[in-house]
Amino acid sequence: MSGFPEEVHAVGDDHVQEEFIENNEVEQEYVVDENAGAPMDDDDDEEDEGEEGPEEPIEIDMSNNSYTYFDKHSDSIFTVSQHPKLPLVCTGGGDNVAYLWTSHSQPPKFAGTITHSESVIAGDFSCDGKFLITADMNGQVLVHKAVKGGQQWNKCAELHEVEEVTWLKVHPTVAGIFAFGAVDGSVWCYQINSNSGSLEQLMSGFAHQQDCTMGEFVDVELGDTAVTLVTCSLDSTIVGWNCFTGQNLFKISQSELRGIEAPWVSLARAPASKSASVIACGANNGVLAIVNCQNGAVLQLSTVIELKPEQDELDASIESIAWSPKFPLLAIGLVSGEVLLYETQSWRVRHKFVLEDSVTKLKFESENGCFLFASCINGKVYEYDARNGQEVHVCLGHNMGVLDFVLSEDGKKLITAGDEGVSLLFQLP
Repeated sequence: MSGFPEEVHAVGDDHVQEEFIENNEVEQEYVVDENAGAPMDDDDDEEDEGEEGPEEPIEIDMSNNSYTYFDKHSDSIFTVSQHPKLPLVCTGGGDNVAYLWTSHSQPPKFAGTITHSESVIAGDFSCDGKFLITADMNGQVLVHKAVKGGQQWNKCAELHEVEEVTWLKVHPTVAGIFAFGAVDGSVWCYQINSNSGSLEQLMSGFAHQQDCTMGEFVDVELGDTAVTLVTCSLDSTIVGWNCFTGQNLFKISQSELRGIEAPWVSLARAPASKSASVIACGANNGVLAIVNCQNGAVLQLSTVIELKPEQDELDASIESIAWSPKFPLLAIGLVSGEVLLYETQSWRVRHKFVLEDSVTKLKFESENGCFLFASCINGKVYEYDARNGQEVHVCLGHNMGVLDFVLSEDGKKLITAGDEGVSLLFQLP
Protein backbone atom coordinates (compact mmCIF):
# COMPACT_ATOMS: atom_id res chain seq x y z
CA MET A 1 0.00 0.00 0.00
CA SER A 2 1.43 3.36 -0.90
CA GLY A 3 1.16 5.79 1.91
CA PHE A 4 3.90 4.62 4.30
CA PRO A 5 6.79 7.00 4.83
CA GLU A 6 10.14 6.09 3.36
CA GLU A 7 11.83 7.17 6.58
CA VAL A 8 10.29 5.29 9.44
CA HIS A 9 11.04 5.41 13.14
CA ALA A 10 12.27 1.97 14.16
CA VAL A 11 12.47 0.85 17.75
CA GLY A 12 16.11 0.03 17.38
CA ASP A 13 16.98 3.71 16.89
CA ASP A 14 18.63 5.56 19.73
CA HIS A 15 15.58 7.75 20.16
CA VAL A 16 12.04 6.46 20.19
CA GLN A 17 9.64 9.09 18.96
CA GLU A 18 7.33 10.20 21.77
CA GLU A 19 4.93 12.25 19.72
CA PHE A 20 2.18 14.34 21.23
CA ILE A 21 -0.56 15.96 19.19
CA GLU A 22 -0.58 19.71 19.56
CA ASN A 23 -3.43 21.92 18.36
CA ASN A 24 -1.23 23.57 15.74
CA GLU A 25 -0.49 20.17 14.19
CA VAL A 26 -4.12 19.48 13.37
CA GLU A 27 -5.23 20.70 9.96
CA GLN A 28 -8.85 20.88 11.02
CA GLU A 29 -10.69 20.14 14.25
CA TYR A 30 -14.39 19.39 14.23
CA VAL A 31 -16.25 19.65 17.53
CA VAL A 32 -19.66 18.02 17.62
CA ASP A 33 -22.46 20.55 18.06
CA GLU A 34 -25.03 18.96 20.33
CA ASN A 35 -27.61 21.77 20.44
CA ALA A 36 -30.38 19.24 20.02
CA GLY A 37 -29.50 17.72 23.37
CA ALA A 38 -30.25 21.03 25.13
CA PRO A 39 -27.20 21.10 27.42
CA MET A 40 -27.38 23.27 30.54
CA ASP A 41 -25.67 26.67 30.48
CA ASP A 42 -22.67 27.24 32.70
CA ASP A 43 -24.67 29.89 34.53
CA ASP A 44 -27.28 27.30 35.41
CA ASP A 45 -24.59 25.02 36.83
CA GLU A 46 -23.27 27.83 39.02
CA GLU A 47 -26.73 28.71 40.30
CA ASP A 48 -27.44 25.10 41.24
CA GLU A 49 -24.22 24.64 43.24
CA GLY A 50 -24.86 24.56 46.95
CA GLU A 51 -28.63 24.80 46.59
CA GLU A 52 -30.86 22.05 47.86
CA GLY A 53 -34.14 21.42 46.17
CA PRO A 54 -36.08 18.92 44.10
CA GLU A 55 -33.93 16.89 41.71
CA GLU A 56 -34.05 17.99 38.12
CA PRO A 57 -35.88 15.53 35.85
CA ILE A 58 -33.64 13.51 33.54
CA GLU A 59 -34.09 14.64 29.94
CA ILE A 60 -33.81 12.02 27.23
CA ASP A 61 -33.34 13.09 23.62
CA MET A 62 -36.02 11.17 21.72
CA SER A 63 -34.69 12.09 18.26
CA ASN A 64 -34.75 9.02 16.02
CA ASN A 65 -33.98 8.79 12.30
CA SER A 66 -33.78 4.98 12.13
CA TYR A 67 -36.34 3.24 9.93
CA THR A 68 -36.86 0.05 11.94
CA TYR A 69 -35.54 -1.87 14.97
CA PHE A 70 -35.04 -5.25 16.61
CA ASP A 71 -35.82 -5.43 20.35
CA LYS A 72 -35.94 -9.10 21.41
CA HIS A 73 -32.88 -8.78 23.67
CA SER A 74 -33.54 -8.24 27.38
CA ASP A 75 -30.06 -6.84 28.11
CA SER A 76 -27.23 -4.93 26.42
CA ILE A 77 -26.26 -5.95 22.88
CA PHE A 78 -22.48 -6.34 22.66
CA THR A 79 -21.95 -7.56 19.11
CA VAL A 80 -23.65 -7.42 15.72
CA SER A 81 -22.64 -9.20 12.50
CA GLN A 82 -24.08 -9.34 8.98
CA HIS A 83 -24.24 -12.44 6.78
CA PRO A 84 -21.98 -11.95 3.71
CA LYS A 85 -24.67 -12.97 1.20
CA LEU A 86 -28.10 -12.97 2.89
CA PRO A 87 -30.10 -10.17 4.56
CA LEU A 88 -29.47 -11.91 7.87
CA VAL A 89 -28.10 -10.37 11.07
CA CYS A 90 -26.79 -11.93 14.28
CA THR A 91 -26.75 -9.96 17.54
CA GLY A 92 -25.36 -11.21 20.84
CA GLY A 93 -25.96 -9.75 24.26
CA GLY A 94 -25.84 -9.76 28.02
CA ASP A 95 -28.96 -11.94 28.16
CA ASN A 96 -26.80 -14.96 27.16
CA VAL A 97 -28.52 -15.14 23.77
CA ALA A 98 -27.54 -14.61 20.14
CA TYR A 99 -30.51 -13.79 17.92
CA LEU A 100 -30.77 -14.26 14.17
CA TRP A 101 -33.09 -11.87 12.34
CA THR A 102 -33.71 -10.41 8.90
CA SER A 103 -32.50 -6.96 7.87
CA HIS A 104 -34.57 -6.48 4.68
CA SER A 105 -38.05 -6.49 6.22
CA GLN A 106 -39.90 -3.92 8.31
CA PRO A 107 -40.01 -4.83 11.08
CA PRO A 108 -37.20 -7.43 11.08
CA LYS A 109 -38.36 -11.03 11.25
CA PHE A 110 -37.08 -13.36 13.97
CA ALA A 111 -34.99 -16.16 12.41
CA GLY A 112 -33.52 -18.15 15.29
CA THR A 113 -32.00 -18.23 18.76
CA ILE A 114 -28.61 -19.45 19.98
CA THR A 115 -28.45 -19.91 23.75
CA HIS A 116 -25.14 -19.46 25.57
CA SER A 117 -24.04 -19.94 29.16
CA GLU A 118 -22.98 -16.30 29.64
CA SER A 119 -22.99 -12.92 27.88
CA VAL A 120 -22.35 -13.27 24.13
CA ILE A 121 -19.47 -10.89 23.43
CA ALA A 122 -18.45 -11.92 19.89
CA GLY A 123 -19.86 -13.59 16.80
CA ASP A 124 -19.47 -13.66 13.04
CA PHE A 125 -20.31 -15.62 9.91
CA SER A 126 -17.65 -17.47 7.93
CA CYS A 127 -16.67 -15.67 4.74
CA ASP A 128 -18.68 -18.14 2.61
CA GLY A 129 -21.73 -17.72 4.85
CA LYS A 130 -22.05 -21.43 5.66
CA PHE A 131 -21.22 -21.19 9.37
CA LEU A 132 -21.89 -18.91 12.31
CA ILE A 133 -19.45 -18.81 15.23
CA THR A 134 -20.39 -17.18 18.56
CA ALA A 135 -18.48 -16.86 21.84
CA ASP A 136 -19.33 -15.87 25.40
CA MET A 137 -17.74 -14.65 28.64
CA ASN A 138 -17.83 -18.17 30.08
CA GLY A 139 -15.40 -19.44 27.43
CA GLN A 140 -18.04 -21.25 25.39
CA VAL A 141 -17.68 -21.15 21.58
CA LEU A 142 -20.57 -22.49 19.48
CA VAL A 143 -20.54 -23.27 15.76
CA HIS A 144 -23.78 -23.46 13.78
CA LYS A 145 -24.19 -24.62 10.18
CA ALA A 146 -26.65 -23.17 7.69
CA VAL A 147 -29.27 -25.51 6.23
CA LYS A 148 -32.08 -24.79 3.79
CA GLY A 149 -30.15 -21.91 2.28
CA GLY A 150 -29.69 -20.17 5.63
CA GLN A 151 -33.29 -20.45 6.75
CA GLN A 152 -32.22 -22.72 9.59
CA TRP A 153 -29.02 -23.01 11.66
CA ASN A 154 -28.06 -26.25 13.38
CA LYS A 155 -25.34 -26.58 16.01
CA CYS A 156 -22.48 -28.68 14.69
CA ALA A 157 -19.62 -28.05 17.13
CA GLU A 158 -18.84 -26.65 20.55
CA LEU A 159 -15.65 -25.62 22.36
CA HIS A 160 -14.91 -24.83 25.99
CA GLU A 161 -11.12 -24.47 26.16
CA VAL A 162 -10.81 -21.27 28.20
CA GLU A 163 -12.31 -19.49 31.18
CA GLU A 164 -13.39 -16.40 29.22
CA VAL A 165 -13.17 -15.45 25.55
CA THR A 166 -12.10 -11.84 24.93
CA TRP A 167 -12.32 -11.67 21.11
CA LEU A 168 -13.18 -13.85 18.11
CA LYS A 169 -12.33 -13.32 14.43
CA VAL A 170 -13.16 -15.32 11.32
CA HIS A 171 -10.69 -15.39 8.44
CA PRO A 172 -11.91 -12.93 5.78
CA THR A 173 -10.79 -15.00 2.76
CA VAL A 174 -10.36 -18.64 3.91
CA ALA A 175 -13.72 -20.25 4.63
CA GLY A 176 -14.10 -22.00 7.96
CA ILE A 177 -11.01 -20.70 9.75
CA PHE A 178 -11.49 -18.69 12.94
CA ALA A 179 -9.42 -17.67 15.96
CA PHE A 180 -10.08 -16.38 19.45
CA GLY A 181 -8.19 -15.13 22.49
CA ALA A 182 -8.77 -15.47 26.22
CA VAL A 183 -8.22 -13.76 29.56
CA ASP A 184 -5.41 -16.21 30.38
CA GLY A 185 -3.43 -14.88 27.38
CA SER A 186 -3.94 -17.97 25.23
CA VAL A 187 -4.64 -17.88 21.47
CA TRP A 188 -6.55 -20.55 19.56
CA CYS A 189 -7.17 -21.19 15.87
CA TYR A 190 -9.56 -23.76 14.37
CA GLN A 191 -10.78 -24.87 10.97
CA ILE A 192 -14.34 -26.09 10.34
CA ASN A 193 -14.87 -29.13 8.12
CA SER A 194 -17.10 -27.78 5.36
CA ASN A 195 -19.09 -31.02 5.09
CA SER A 196 -19.54 -32.26 8.65
CA GLY A 197 -19.08 -29.04 10.57
CA SER A 198 -16.57 -30.72 12.90
CA LEU A 199 -13.57 -28.77 14.17
CA GLU A 200 -9.86 -29.29 13.64
CA GLN A 201 -7.52 -27.41 15.95
CA LEU A 202 -4.82 -25.71 13.93
CA MET A 203 -2.94 -24.20 16.87
CA SER A 204 -2.98 -23.02 20.45
CA GLY A 205 -0.41 -20.52 21.68
CA PHE A 206 0.63 -19.25 25.10
CA ALA A 207 3.06 -16.41 24.42
CA HIS A 208 1.07 -13.75 26.29
CA GLN A 209 1.22 -13.53 30.10
CA GLN A 210 -1.92 -11.40 30.56
CA ASP A 211 -5.27 -10.98 28.79
CA CYS A 212 -5.04 -11.45 25.03
CA THR A 213 -7.15 -8.43 24.10
CA MET A 214 -7.36 -8.55 20.28
CA GLY A 215 -6.31 -10.52 17.22
CA GLU A 216 -6.32 -9.98 13.48
CA PHE A 217 -5.59 -12.18 10.48
CA VAL A 218 -3.00 -10.67 8.14
CA ASP A 219 -1.69 -11.62 4.67
CA VAL A 220 -5.31 -12.46 3.88
CA GLU A 221 -4.77 -11.96 0.15
CA LEU A 222 -2.58 -15.11 0.14
CA GLY A 223 -5.57 -17.34 0.90
CA ASP A 224 -4.86 -20.69 2.56
CA THR A 225 -1.21 -20.76 1.46
CA ALA A 226 -0.29 -18.78 4.59
CA VAL A 227 -2.70 -18.30 7.48
CA THR A 228 -1.08 -15.67 9.68
CA LEU A 229 -2.48 -14.16 12.86
CA VAL A 230 -1.29 -11.20 14.93
CA THR A 231 -2.41 -10.85 18.56
CA CYS A 232 -1.80 -8.35 21.35
CA SER A 233 -2.04 -8.32 25.14
CA LEU A 234 -2.18 -6.18 28.25
CA ASP A 235 1.36 -7.38 29.01
CA SER A 236 2.72 -5.05 26.25
CA THR A 237 3.39 -7.92 23.81
CA ILE A 238 2.44 -8.22 20.14
CA VAL A 239 2.89 -11.68 18.61
CA GLY A 240 2.74 -12.94 15.02
CA TRP A 241 1.63 -16.58 14.56
CA ASN A 242 1.88 -19.14 11.81
CA CYS A 243 -1.50 -20.79 12.34
CA PHE A 244 -0.51 -24.02 10.60
CA THR A 245 2.53 -24.64 12.81
CA GLY A 246 1.71 -22.58 15.91
CA GLN A 247 5.19 -21.02 15.74
CA ASN A 248 5.88 -17.39 16.62
CA LEU A 249 6.84 -15.40 13.54
CA PHE A 250 7.83 -12.50 15.80
CA LYS A 251 7.26 -11.25 19.33
CA ILE A 252 7.41 -7.63 20.38
CA SER A 253 7.72 -7.09 24.14
CA GLN A 254 8.33 -4.11 26.38
CA SER A 255 12.09 -4.47 25.94
CA GLU A 256 11.71 -4.09 22.16
CA LEU A 257 9.65 -0.94 22.88
CA ARG A 258 12.66 0.46 24.76
CA GLY A 259 10.92 -0.04 28.09
CA ILE A 260 7.70 1.76 27.21
CA GLU A 261 4.69 0.18 28.88
CA ALA A 262 1.89 -0.41 26.36
CA PRO A 263 -1.13 -2.42 27.56
CA TRP A 264 -2.49 -3.15 24.08
CA VAL A 265 -6.28 -3.15 23.64
CA SER A 266 -6.93 -2.58 19.92
CA LEU A 267 -5.54 -3.88 16.65
CA ALA A 268 -6.29 -3.30 12.96
CA ARG A 269 -4.85 -4.63 9.70
CA ALA A 270 -3.79 -2.20 6.99
CA PRO A 271 -5.03 -2.74 3.41
CA ALA A 272 -2.94 -5.16 1.38
CA SER A 273 0.42 -3.74 0.29
CA LYS A 274 2.95 -4.98 -2.21
CA SER A 275 5.81 -4.02 0.10
CA ALA A 276 4.72 -5.23 3.53
CA SER A 277 1.91 -6.51 5.71
CA VAL A 278 1.24 -3.87 8.34
CA ILE A 279 -0.90 -3.56 11.47
CA ALA A 280 -1.64 -0.72 13.88
CA CYS A 281 -1.87 -1.48 17.60
CA GLY A 282 -3.29 0.83 20.26
CA ALA A 283 -2.80 0.78 24.04
CA ASN A 284 -4.98 1.92 26.92
CA ASN A 285 -2.42 4.63 27.77
CA GLY A 286 -2.39 6.27 24.33
CA VAL A 287 0.62 4.47 22.82
CA LEU A 288 0.23 3.68 19.10
CA ALA A 289 2.53 1.28 17.23
CA ILE A 290 2.73 0.56 13.50
CA VAL A 291 4.27 -2.88 12.93
CA ASN A 292 5.65 -4.65 9.87
CA CYS A 293 4.19 -8.15 10.19
CA GLN A 294 6.83 -9.77 7.98
CA ASN A 295 9.68 -9.16 10.41
CA GLY A 296 8.13 -7.64 13.55
CA ALA A 297 9.83 -4.26 13.02
CA VAL A 298 8.10 -1.36 14.75
CA LEU A 299 7.83 1.28 12.03
CA GLN A 300 6.26 3.96 14.17
CA LEU A 301 5.87 4.38 17.92
CA SER A 302 4.16 7.39 19.42
CA THR A 303 1.88 8.65 22.16
CA VAL A 304 -1.18 10.15 20.55
CA ILE A 305 -2.56 12.38 23.31
CA GLU A 306 -1.28 14.50 26.17
CA LEU A 307 -3.87 14.37 28.92
CA LYS A 308 -4.97 17.50 30.73
CA PRO A 309 -4.73 17.50 34.54
CA GLU A 310 -8.48 17.05 34.94
CA GLN A 311 -8.64 14.04 32.61
CA ASP A 312 -8.68 10.41 33.73
CA GLU A 313 -5.79 8.16 32.69
CA LEU A 314 -8.13 5.89 30.72
CA ASP A 315 -9.22 8.86 28.56
CA ALA A 316 -6.07 8.10 26.54
CA SER A 317 -7.17 4.53 25.76
CA ILE A 318 -7.25 3.77 22.03
CA GLU A 319 -10.53 1.86 21.78
CA SER A 320 -10.74 1.44 18.01
CA ILE A 321 -8.53 1.73 14.92
CA ALA A 322 -9.62 1.86 11.26
CA TRP A 323 -7.66 2.05 8.01
CA SER A 324 -9.16 3.52 4.87
CA PRO A 325 -9.23 0.81 2.17
CA LYS A 326 -8.43 3.28 -0.61
CA PHE A 327 -6.71 6.34 0.87
CA PRO A 328 -3.53 6.68 2.99
CA LEU A 329 -5.60 7.39 6.11
CA LEU A 330 -5.69 5.85 9.59
CA ALA A 331 -8.28 6.76 12.22
CA ILE A 332 -8.06 6.10 15.96
CA GLY A 333 -10.81 6.62 18.53
CA LEU A 334 -10.19 7.38 22.20
CA VAL A 335 -12.14 7.05 25.44
CA SER A 336 -11.84 10.84 25.71
CA GLY A 337 -14.12 11.14 22.67
CA GLU A 338 -11.40 12.31 20.29
CA VAL A 339 -11.07 10.79 16.83
CA LEU A 340 -7.67 11.44 15.24
CA LEU A 341 -7.34 11.02 11.48
CA TYR A 342 -3.76 10.46 10.35
CA GLU A 343 -2.25 10.97 6.91
CA THR A 344 -0.05 7.84 6.78
CA GLN A 345 2.42 9.31 4.28
CA SER A 346 3.58 11.86 6.83
CA TRP A 347 2.03 10.55 10.08
CA ARG A 348 0.54 13.97 10.72
CA VAL A 349 -2.98 14.45 12.05
CA ARG A 350 -5.14 15.61 9.16
CA HIS A 351 -8.38 16.11 11.12
CA LYS A 352 -9.52 15.80 14.70
CA PHE A 353 -13.16 15.18 15.62
CA VAL A 354 -14.28 15.62 19.22
CA LEU A 355 -17.33 13.60 20.31
CA GLU A 356 -19.10 14.27 23.58
CA ASP A 357 -18.34 10.81 25.02
CA SER A 358 -16.16 7.73 24.49
CA VAL A 359 -15.64 6.32 21.00
CA THR A 360 -16.60 2.64 20.80
CA LYS A 361 -15.89 1.74 17.16
CA LEU A 362 -14.52 3.24 13.94
CA LYS A 363 -15.01 1.95 10.42
CA PHE A 364 -14.46 3.25 6.88
CA GLU A 365 -17.00 2.25 4.28
CA SER A 366 -15.39 0.15 1.55
CA GLU A 367 -17.11 1.55 -1.56
CA ASN A 368 -15.26 4.89 -1.67
CA GLY A 369 -13.00 4.58 1.34
CA CYS A 370 -13.44 8.23 2.28
CA PHE A 371 -16.40 8.10 4.67
CA LEU A 372 -15.58 7.35 8.30
CA PHE A 373 -18.18 6.15 10.82
CA ALA A 374 -17.71 6.58 14.57
CA SER A 375 -20.02 5.14 17.23
CA CYS A 376 -20.20 6.72 20.65
CA ILE A 377 -21.35 6.07 24.21
CA ASN A 378 -23.75 9.00 23.76
CA GLY A 379 -25.95 6.72 21.61
CA LYS A 380 -25.09 8.19 18.23
CA VAL A 381 -23.12 7.12 15.16
CA TYR A 382 -21.41 9.92 13.24
CA GLU A 383 -20.43 9.87 9.58
CA TYR A 384 -17.57 12.10 8.42
CA ASP A 385 -16.03 12.85 5.04
CA ALA A 386 -12.38 12.09 5.74
CA ARG A 387 -11.24 14.26 2.84
CA ASN A 388 -12.53 17.57 4.19
CA GLY A 389 -13.39 16.70 7.80
CA GLN A 390 -17.04 17.59 7.48
CA GLU A 391 -19.85 15.82 9.27
CA VAL A 392 -22.09 14.13 6.71
CA HIS A 393 -24.77 12.45 8.82
CA VAL A 394 -25.64 11.45 12.39
CA CYS A 395 -27.61 8.29 13.21
CA LEU A 396 -29.96 9.05 16.13
CA GLY A 397 -32.28 6.90 18.19
CA HIS A 398 -30.45 5.20 21.06
CA ASN A 399 -30.81 6.49 24.61
CA MET A 400 -27.72 4.55 25.75
CA GLY A 401 -24.37 3.79 24.13
CA VAL A 402 -23.79 2.17 20.73
CA LEU A 403 -21.42 -0.72 21.50
CA ASP A 404 -21.00 -2.09 17.97
CA PHE A 405 -22.26 -1.55 14.42
CA VAL A 406 -21.95 -2.99 10.92
CA LEU A 407 -22.32 -1.50 7.46
CA SER A 408 -24.29 -3.48 4.89
CA GLU A 409 -25.46 -3.15 1.30
CA ASP A 410 -22.17 -1.50 0.27
CA GLY A 411 -22.42 1.14 2.96
CA LYS A 412 -26.02 2.10 2.28
CA LYS A 413 -27.32 0.69 5.57
CA LEU A 414 -26.02 0.79 9.15
CA ILE A 415 -27.08 -1.63 11.90
CA THR A 416 -26.27 -0.98 15.55
CA ALA A 417 -25.87 -2.87 18.82
CA GLY A 418 -27.32 -0.76 21.62
CA ASP A 419 -26.50 -0.83 25.31
CA GLU A 420 -30.22 -0.64 26.10
CA GLY A 421 -30.85 -3.94 24.28
CA VAL A 422 -32.15 -2.55 20.98
CA SER A 423 -30.67 -2.78 17.50
CA LEU A 424 -31.56 0.07 15.14
CA LEU A 425 -31.37 0.05 11.34
CA PHE A 426 -30.49 3.23 9.47
CA GLN A 427 -30.65 4.14 5.79
CA LEU A 428 -27.57 6.21 4.99
CA PRO A 429 -27.68 9.23 2.68
